[in-house]
Amino acid sequence: MTRNSSIVAVLVAALVIVTASIAGGLATRTTHRRVLNINAARAGQSTPEEKYEADKIENDYHEAITTVEEKYAGEVDYEKATQAAIQGMLFTLDPHSVYFPSAEFKKLKEDQASSFYGIGVQILRHDDGVYIQSVVENTPAARAGLRYGDRIVEVDGKDARDWSSDEVSKNVRGARGEPVGLKVERAGAEVAFNFKIVRDSVPLPSIRNVYMINSTTGYVGLVGGFQRSTDEELRESIAALRKDGMRQLILDLRNNPGGLLDQAIDVSSEFLPRDKVIVSVKGRSEYHDPAVYKSNGSEPEDVPLVVLINRNTASASEIVAGAIQDHGRGLVVGETSFGKGLVQHVFQLPFNTGLTLTTARYYTPYGRSLQRDYSSGSLYDYYVRHDQNDNQQPTQPGQPSPNESAAPRNSNAPAFRTAAGRIFYGGGGITPDIEARPLTATPARARIVEAAFYFTRSLAAGVIPGLETYRTDKVDYNRPPKSTDYPITDRVLEAFRNYVRKDTAQRLQIAQIDADLDFVKLRLREEVITAAFGADAGQRVLLESDPQALRAIGVLPDAKRLAESVRNGTPISLNLKSMQHPSGVPFFPGIEEFEEILI
Repeated sequence: MTRNSSIVAVLVAALVIVTASIAGGLATRTTHRRVLNINAARAGQSTPEEKYEADKIENDYHEAITTVEEKYAGEVDYEKATQAAIQGMLFTLDPHSVYFPSAEFKKLKEDQASSFYGIGVQILRHDDGVYIQSVVENTPAARAGLRYGDRIVEVDGKDARDWSSDEVSKNVRGARGEPVGLKVERAGAEVAFNFKIVRDSVPLPSIRNVYMINSTTGYVGLVGGFQRSTDEELRESIAALRKDGMRQLILDLRNNPGGLLDQAIDVSSEFLPRDKVIVSVKGRSEYHDPAVYKSNGSEPEDVPLVVLINRNTASASEIVAGAIQDHGRGLVVGETSFGKGLVQHVFQLPFNTGLTLTTARYYTPYGRSLQRDYSSGSLYDYYVRHDQNDNQQPTQPGQPSPNESAAPRNSNAPAFRTAAGRIFYGGGGITPDIEARPLTATPARARIVEAAFYFTRSLAAGVIPGLETYRTDKVDYNRPPKSTDYPITDRVLEAFRNYVRKDTAQRLQIAQIDADLDFVKLRLREEVITAAFGADAGQRVLLESDPQALRAIGVLPDAKRLAESVRNGTPISLNLKSMQHPSGVPFFPGIEEFEEILI
C-alpha cells in the first residue's frame, strides 16, 4: 500500500467512525436507529438489507476520497479536506454544532479556563493593519513597554502587516515560558521597535468592568462569556460594590456569547430565592436526561436589578435574563437577544481536535423556548439579519434611549404567563421589558471611530503641535480618570479637523464631524482615556453616554416595585412594553475589523 493510500484509508476510517458517533448523538430517532443498525451490521447482528446499507455508506466515503486522490489535478490537503467534511456534516444539523481543528480547540479550552498563555494586549484590525488597543496590567506586554497605538508589523520574523487579528492571535499565543518576537511601529518614532516577550498566563475574566455609576447604583459588565470563574467573579464584584454603597444594580449581559451552563445557573442563583426553577433542559434521554435546574443560593441579593441585553446576548446569558424576567426579579432592558436555545456539549476527538454538538434544548422557568428558527439552512440568514430599527435616525450619546414600538414578528408564537401575571412569547430570543436602542452605527460614525483612533495614536505620542500635554508614556491603572483629565477641548477638536483634512484616506468630511459633534467628542475621549488609563476606563467613558445604560438607570425604581410585588404576591401595573411578541430578528455582526481580541 502506498503512503497516500495509507492516508486515505486512515481518513476514511476516521470519517466513518466520527460520522457514526456524531449522527448517533444528535440526529432524529429515525437516523439514530439507522446508525445503530450500521454498528450492528459491522458486528454481524443485522439483516442483509441493513448490512447492505452500512456497506454502501462506508464505500461511498472510500470511493469519493479514492477518486479525488487518483484523479484530482492538484495536490490534496487531506487534513483540510477531512475538516471540511466533518464541518459540512455538522452544518446540516444546526448552526451551533461546530468542528474545531487542534489550534482552535485549544483556544476554546483556554477560554473556558478563564486564562491563556500570551503577552496581554488587546488588538484590533484597522484600515492598514493590526494595532494594540490597550495593554493589560501586570502582563508581559505591560512589563516590556508595549503601548496603545503600536502597530504590529512582524511576529517572530514573519510579515504581519496584512494579517487579520485572528492570524496575529494564533501566532502570538503559545506555550508558557516561551518567547515571541514582535516588531512594532510607534507614532512619532522613525524606526520600528523590536521586543522579545516571554509568554505567561493572561487573565480572561468574564467580568470586565465593575464600578459605581453614581452614589447608589452599581454596574457589573458581565460580557466575557460564562467560564469556570464567572460566579466567583460576580460574588466578589457585588461584595466590592456593596462596600462602596451600592443599593441597586445594573447587570450588563450585552454581547455576552454564553458559555458554561452550570455557571449560568450559579449566576442566576445569586438573585433568586432558593429552589426557584432557573432552566429546564430536554434532550434525547440516552444522551441528555431531561433535567430541571433550580437556584441553589441561600441568601440571594435583594437589591433592585436591571439586566441589559442586546442582539448578541446569547445562550447562557439568555438563560440568566430569562430566569430573572420569568420570575419578575428584575427588569430586562435593551434589544431582543440572539435566540440560542440549544445546548452544546464539548467532545474531544483524536489528535487534539474537537467539536461542540447540540445534545438538548433549554427552556425558561415558565417553559419558553428561545431558539430562533434555522430551518432555512442559510447560515448567513441566521447570523446576519437586520431588524426594523436599523434604518432609523441614529441615537445620540448622553441621552436615554426612548422605548421602541414593536410589531409582532410571529403572531403564532406560544404565549406564557409568568410571575405577576405577565405574558411573554416563546421563540426568537428574550424580548426586553423595555426596548432601548444603542448608539447607532452609521457609515459616517464608523469612519469617525477609525479617524479618532489614528488621531489619538499621534496625540498620545505627543507629536501634535500645541497638545504635547496629552502625551501618555505610561498607563495609570490605579485611579479612575477625572473629568479634568485630558479634556476634549475646542483646541483638540480643531486639531482633529486638521488631521482629517490632511489624511484623505479617512474618507471623512468636516461637515460629517460637525453634524455629529457629540459622538466625535465621545469617541475622542474614549480613545484618549484608554491610552492613559486602560481599556476599562475607556469603556466607562462610553457607558456614561450609553443610551441603553441611561435608560436602565431610569427604570430601576420600576424594577424595585416589580420585585416587591412578586415577593408579596400583590398585583402590579407597570407601563412597560413587555407584553408583546419579539420584535425583529437579532443582528449578529461577525465583522472581524470591529472585534477586539486579547492575546
